Formats: sequence, structure tokens, C-alpha cells
Amino acid sequence: MKQFFALCAALLLGVSAQAQEFKPFKVNVSIGAAIPSGGGGVLFAVEPKYGISDQIDVGIRLEGAGMARNVIVNGNTTSGNAQFASSFILTGNYMLSTSGFRPFVGIGVGGYGVGSTGFTYVGSGSNGQSSNGTISAGTVFGGMARVGFKTGHFVLGVEYNLIPSSNAAVFDNSGSTQIGTTVQSKNSYAGIKVGFDIGGGRR
Repeated sequence: MKQFFALCAALLLGVSAQAQEFKPFKVNVSIGAAIPSGGGGVLFAVEPKYGISDQIDVGIRLEGAGMARNVIVNGNTTSGNAQFASSFILTGNYMLSTSGFRPFVGIGVGGYGVGSTGFTYVGSGSNGQSSNGTISAGTVFGGMARVGFKTGHFVLGVEYNLIPSSNAAVFDNSGSTQIGTTVQSKNSYAGIKVGFDIGGGRR
């Protein structure tokens, strides 16, 4: 029994000593490129994080991305207008090293706000009648996976945001008659980000 208590005390002292080696609170600020299917844009993100240990962070990522994405109409691809997407997700990161150069992997889940986008589709046939459509804005549940590295306070990362696709109706030029056309917009996008952590680091 004495050996058991001695072991517990040693573990607690070890955890306490490790906790004193780093500052748990930090805020990451990043900018980068947003890359949806067939389009592109820019993004900005703020992510407050708390270090459970020197290698594990949990946080909340708030990100906004302005980008144009392709719209698929009856299997054919057309360009959609630029739109704004936002996200509010819970994140977790695991540092693969405790040295100065620190590769990491991470995941996240939460809500994604998908902006509306308009498009024009020219139908098949001899008349080639054009049709106008709009994909409405909405909020959906999605996930994120990331890899990257940190050195000092500088952070470089690549993320993939997995977001359900949106569907919409297409109307004729009058805007009142719906055409029996299948429309889909792929909302998932990759992000390439550079940024820095404010706070954190060794004591």
C-alpha cells in the first residue's frame, strides 16, 4: 500500500513539474488560401487554445473564408459567384515532438455557415436557353483534419474542411418557373495557412 501511494505521489509530482514547463493559454491568428472544388479564395482564422499538456491542445477555431466554388448542374460544371463561409468548431491538436521544431496533427468538429451563391446555366438543345439559380445560405455540421508544424511562435498548417454539399432549384429567365434540374454545390474546401501563436511557449 505504501508503494502504491508513493507511486501516485511520484506521478502527481511529474505532472506538476511538466505543467510548470509551459504556458497553457495561447491564441493562434492565421491567414491563408481557401481552395474549394474548382475555385479559390482567401481565409482568416482566430483560434484560442488551452494546453492540457505540452503536447496536447484543445481550442475553438473561428474562421471566415471568401471564395468562389463550382456548381454542378445535371452533371455539368458551371462557375458560381463568390460567397462567404464561416465556421465555429472545437479543435484538438497533438504535437509529435517536444523539440523546437514541432510537427502536429489535429481534428475538429462543429458548425459551418455556407453562404448563398448565384449562377447561370445554359441548357442543352438547339435554343440553349439559359437558366438562373441560387443556392441558399445555411448552417451545417462538418469536420476538419489538419497537419502542420510549429517552430517558436510561427505556425504553418494545411487543413481540409469536410462539409456536406448543398442542393438547389433552377428557374427559367422569368424567375418564377422551376426547371426540373439537379443542382449541387460542393462546400468542402482545403486551407493553407500561415500564422503565429500569441502566448504559450516555455516558461
